[in-house]
Amino acid sequence: MAARPSWEGHLRLSLVTCPVALYPATTEAETIRFNLINPRTNNRIRMQTVDAGTGEEVSRGELVKGFEIAKGEYVLFDKDELDAVKLESTRIIDIEKFVPRASIDRLYWDTPYHLVPSGKTGVEAFAVIREAMKVRNTVALGRLVMSTRERVCAIEIEEAGLVLTTLRTAEEVRDVSEVAHPDLPKPDKQMLAIAGKIIEQQSGEFDPAEFTDRYEEALRTLIEEKKKGKPVKAAAKPANDDGKVIDLMEALRKSLGQAPGKGAQRRKPAAKRGRRAA
Repeated sequence: MAARPSWEGHLRLSLVTCPVALYPATTEAETIRFNLINPRTNNRIRMQTVDAGTGEEVSRGELVKGFEIAKGEYVLFDKDELDAVKLESTRIIDIEKFVPRASIDRLYWDTPYHLVPSGKTGVEAFAVIREAMKVRNTVALGRLVMSTRERVCAIEIEEAGLVLTTLRTAEEVRDVSEVAHPDLPKPDKQMLAIAGKIIEQQSGEFDPAEFTDRYEEALRTLIEEKKKGKPVKAAAKPANDDGKVIDLMEALRKSLGQAPGKGAQRRKPAAKRGRRAA
């Protein structure tokens, strides 16, 4: 089934515009989702909206949105009041600035979309904008309105066009200084050298096909077994951490595939085992 655009409009750089469409670059269509079932009747469960105070069921059509200003105290808003502050979709992605990609912290990157020309009109303008960005190896920053909400976005080169990624705001990103963490000691030079060799042994190119969701695969296997009426075997219990203090140097040497106390000589068979374990 062909993908459908989630947004259509125009990409604008100064006085140059071209019609474009956004297609989600990710999908959860193959993700396994469960329904809640009453095992006595084999019927799905229907969720009800119930007043937390009276316990009475309330029709969804009667409900309004509220913002809690104190415990148990809410400011209420009806649909017209919320519609009054909605941003109208201008259907235009305005490019405001060009920046190096490295200047955007990866914590700000949110949802990716393929940005492609919409129809034949404006294809030349799209190609000019894309090629100019490619030559200068730069990322465009802009804004667009999606679902009445304005989003800052970054546009960069991809193989067949451009990829637009919505960006999180400063308020949505938590600084590491807000997270409690100990001060890191200066690493021992010998340990650092061994760790560096382990990294060299296990270095390679990123291949997304190597990293599958093992839980999702186990669920699919389980579903197939249940469909065939096979009994489900209990999973083996994972080994518990015995809480012993780890000798870091010993662990590093074993990881490198060395016998304890010997020189830091690389052993290729151990390197292969390390890659498989990874």
